Amino acid sequence: MSAVDFGAFVAELATQSGRAILPFFRALHATEDKSRGGVFDPVTEGDRAGESVMRHMIKRQFPAHGVLGEEFGSENTDAEYVWVLDPIDGTRAFISGIPVWGTLIGLTRNSLPVYGMMHQPFSGERYSGDGREARYEGPGGAKKLRTRPTTDFAAATLMTTSPALFKGEEAEAFARVETGVRLSRYGCDCYAYCMLAAGHVDLVIESGLKPYDIVALIPIIEGAGGIVTSWDGGSAAGGGRILAAGSKALHEAAMAKLAG
Repeated sequence: MSAVDFGAFVAELATQSGRAILPFFRALHATEDKSRGGVFDPVTEGDRAGESVMRHMIKRQFPAHGVLGEEFGSENTDAEYVWVLDPIDGTRAFISGIPVWGTLIGLTRNSLPVYGMMHQPFSGERYSGDGREARYEGPGGAKKLRTRPTTDFAAATLMTTSPALFKGEEAEAFARVETGVRLSRYGCDCYAYCMLAAGHVDLVIESGLKPYDIVALIPIIEGAGGIVTSWDGGSAAGGGRILAAGSKALHEAAMAKLAG
């Protein structure tokens, strides 16, 4: 089965997880801290409800597939196909009532990302891709996604979730990029990567990501014509330090600045 054949199933995963999550958005529900005394790492009942629904559907439809999720860990990750799930990417935005979070649904085959969707159930937007093409569906209708062909580094727009992601040498590296671009904006988590795929943002740089933070976004960015790697140019699928760019020229320029 090709990645495209999974499209209808992924759409249903998005629909059902969205129905499970939305009742908790902008509602007065308790938030727990997963950090156990470290940096605040929130989790809500919406996170757990969304992932539970998706895991149940995957097990019923594809019992031989593996699953890696943020809330309930990994199962059968040696399988040919593995689903990589983050029910609410951007939980801090979620608990703050800001609609720039999203549900990330990624699929790998033999460890390579082959399909991904970011679903924002509050706004009704879906960004999806298979590495060859990427699409948007939402209130504005449906359309293909293409990155902005910016090549001039000084004209680029850069995003990161927070400059607090970077410490020490990483902070210095990020600053070298930030001081060279036209505009720098913070926030948005997964939404920033989708804005890159849609041609509104040119660069996204982050650190400390987990696979479930990025796997679903890789086929979307690549399908829209962008590039996403680790800071040293390797695969982004394992998470860690991530660089996404709308064009090869910007990616190379950002890599050079990150390397110093």
